[in-house]
Amino acid sequence: MATSEKTLEEEEVTSPSSSSSEGWKERILIPTLLAGIAGGGVGLVSKHRKVHGLPNISATYAANFAIVTGCYCGAREFVRASRASKPDDLLNSAIGGFGTGAVLGRLQGGQTGAFRYSIIFAVVGTTVDYATLKLKPVLNSFRESIVGDNDSTQKNGDWLKWPEWSPIQVLDEEALAAKKAREQQLFAQRNVHNLGKEES
Repeated sequence: MATSEKTLEEEEVTSPSSSSSEGWKERILIPTLLAGIAGGGVGLVSKHRKVHGLPNISATYAANFAIVTGCYCGAREFVRASRASKPDDLLNSAIGGFGTGAVLGRLQGGQTGAFRYSIIFAVVGTTVDYATLKLKPVLNSFRESIVGDNDSTQKNGDWLKWPEWSPIQVLDEEALAAKKAREQQLFAQRNVHNLGKEES
């Protein structure tokens, strides 16, 4: 009886339904907000900004980008939950992009628009998700090189670690002692040089 309870608990922990709501901010909310910001940036450089006004066109682009991204990410997560698959499965992206493109394309351009948009959304969405999967480790290593690991920051008490290529470096005790010795030597040489000028 104890083993059956243990296996039920393990199934609940590993089942995708128990963790389906975890990480939704990372997979839906953050991309939607970033797309809204990117849309506002596109609106800033749009050729229509003079006709419609900069605030109006920026807000329109931001809203449209956010709506499209929110629909795509929501559909991708719906497919992931329906298929009970991992968040990084690219088939979820393709199916979610196809469905989102079909719905938004139907609203925008009828039946032919639905077909065109579904293909475009499936290809673009899957490509962006693939690029994100490949770039995430690179960005994490870059962030760790700048900020540092949590273990080392807790030991040293530093929250910011300068990269090795930076000309600004935090000196350890040995380097600090060597720097002070060089400064004292230069100060002594300068004093001797100044005394020599005063005597002559």
